[in-house]
Amino acid sequence: MKILITGGLGYIGSHVATVLLQNGMDVIIVDNLENSRIQVLDGIQFITGKTPVFRQMDVSDASEMNQLFDDFSDCAGIIHFAAYKSVSESVSEPLRYYDNNLGGLQLLLKHATSKAIPLIFSSSCTVYGQSETLPIREDEPLKEATSPYGSTKRIGERIIEDCCKAYPKFNAILLRYFNPIGAHSSAKIGEYPIGIPQNLVPFLTQTVRGIRPILKVFGSKYDTADGTCIRDYIHVVDLAEAHVESLNYLLKKQNSEACEVYNVGTGNGVSVLELIRAFENATGKSVPYEPSDPRPGDTIAAYADASKIEQKIGWKARYTLEEALLSAWEWEKRINH
Repeated sequence: MKILITGGLGYIGSHVATVLLQNGMDVIIVDNLENSRIQVLDGIQFITGKTPVFRQMDVSDASEMNQLFDDFSDCAGIIHFAAYKSVSESVSEPLRYYDNNLGGLQLLLKHATSKAIPLIFSSSCTVYGQSETLPIREDEPLKEATSPYGSTKRIGERIIEDCCKAYPKFNAILLRYFNPIGAHSSAKIGEYPIGIPQNLVPFLTQTVRGIRPILKVFGSKYDTADGTCIRDYIHVVDLAEAHVESLNYLLKKQNSEACEVYNVGTGNGVSVLELIRAFENATGKSVPYEPSDPRPGDTIAAYADASKIEQKIGWKARYTLEEALLSAWEWEKRINH
């Protein structure tokens, strides 16, 4: 069974590819390498003993997409990650985000709907905006997105929902996940951003390693217990397994609706300062940090009610915050910056 992963050499995509290969599936990875590295293939091969098919291409290129689906006409499922993902960058470059994130999705859907290939869509908790209710349930009314990145995810969801209505044989799952952190236990794949990290944990680990001078905590006067933002941090391996279990659920036709929506998180809200302390406890390392101004587009607090995916698909997060942070540090120590 061949499964296509777009953006498959990225942080989450590479972990999903690993789990799929370990579950006996054949994997086709497409990635334009704009924000990923070809060396990730070596890590996947080391862990699994298998080499996925790889195409360096852009999902926004119509001719390349036509060729891809001609070559792999027996593709059984798609997991779609290929998109830009920085909240702050999207605020300063909105057109770039709308063009890339939505254009590539529409091209992909032309093939997925015509061939009735089930799709797992990488969505985000950003579609909720600043939720009035915590923890956040899937039926929470969607607020105006606080960033263009969040808007692309919300619009992407709507496009997929409309396609599921228009094409009766097409099925999809929208996974709204929270904040992935950590790395594979082998320390062969992990989060390795190009340039200055936009996410908290890689910036933290690079600071502890001495690559960055100090960790800036964006916002220290929010209406939270310690004044810092609250997020739901999930181990990337847990998140990868959620994608694979969701795909199996669709392939076995266990879904009751053509388009289903699930939160993927731990259900635990953790502040930035709590995360810093957890890292220090897990690793024995001190984290130099200082408060800074809030970033545009950031929400104050977001953590999941993940009971729906546990009840319907059978997935539940297994790793602790400390385990995730320790794996991130072990991975950081192996990176040759």
